[in-house]
Amino acid sequence: MRFHQLDLNLLVALDALLAERNITVAGQRLHLSQSAMSSGLARLRDYFGDELLVQVGRKMQPTPLGESLIEPLRRILNDIQANVVAKPGFDPATSQRVFSIMMSDYAASVLMTRVARVSAKIAPSVSFELLSNNVPAPADVLERGDVDLLVMPAETLVGEHPKLPLFVDDYACIVWSENHIIGDSITLDEYLNMGHVVLQFSRGRTPAADEWVLKQLGHVRRTEVIAMNFNMLAQFVVGTNRIATLQRRMAEYYARLLPLRLLLPPLKLPSLTQCVHWNQAFDQDPGSLWLRTLLKQVAESEYGML
Repeated sequence: MRFHQLDLNLLVALDALLAERNITVAGQRLHLSQSAMSSGLARLRDYFGDELLVQVGRKMQPTPLGESLIEPLRRILNDIQANVVAKPGFDPATSQRVFSIMMSDYAASVLMTRVARVSAKIAPSVSFELLSNNVPAPADVLERGDVDLLVMPAETLVGEHPKLPLFVDDYACIVWSENHIIGDSITLDEYLNMGHVVLQFSRGRTPAADEWVLKQLGHVRRTEVIAMNFNMLAQFVVGTNRIATLQRRMAEYYARLLPLRLLLPPLKLPSLTQCVHWNQAFDQDPGSLWLRTLLKQVAESEYGML
């Protein structure tokens, strides 16, 4: 389809190119060959009379015009998706929609597993694609409309997006149930001298709460294992004298599955509020609204009302 001599399909290609800044990766995102993407970029350059993206080292960088097109182009495509492409109604009993949700493995374990069980009964043909939020800029993924929902603490998300608080959590320490070095409580000195299993987020992300607090207080702990996700923390504690600090609901979840004991942390850690975030363009999307409501209902039934 053409609009003022512009093939509107090229706008989708331009959006991918400006987001990925790599012709090959943008092509993979749209399931197009590198030659097709190169041809599309050439046509876009001809239409706008501008290079739009130029090669700088290993990556492409947008020109001033290309940079100015990023936000309005994303808004236009999100509006088309929300108001033109999306079907006007949503019936969970018959829908075959696939929802993409970005969240941590912590949120997936303590909340999404329960949501999926409820959904299997009331929306048997609805399915979920769960994506890790351990990326440099989760807000950018939401802004581009690449996911339906993003679940993460409100304090860690940069940008203005609608959100709905789901539940509040705090922190606990876990040790192996056969660990006889530590009793029913732990002092700060004991805590710092133990071998720790810690989580390391990707570069550019805010450090985990316990790590942030320790640095603010000038404390250094002995790290023995750096895990790749929350689910690994408990597994590296069992059978050892190590300790890990993680969200209480996650600690309680694994204490039901593994031989673990829970302890109060010897330092004050901030509580966190898990929220579901969504792009404003999809605020009135019936399917998104249904899923947001389901997340809230399940969170309240499991963890109480905020």
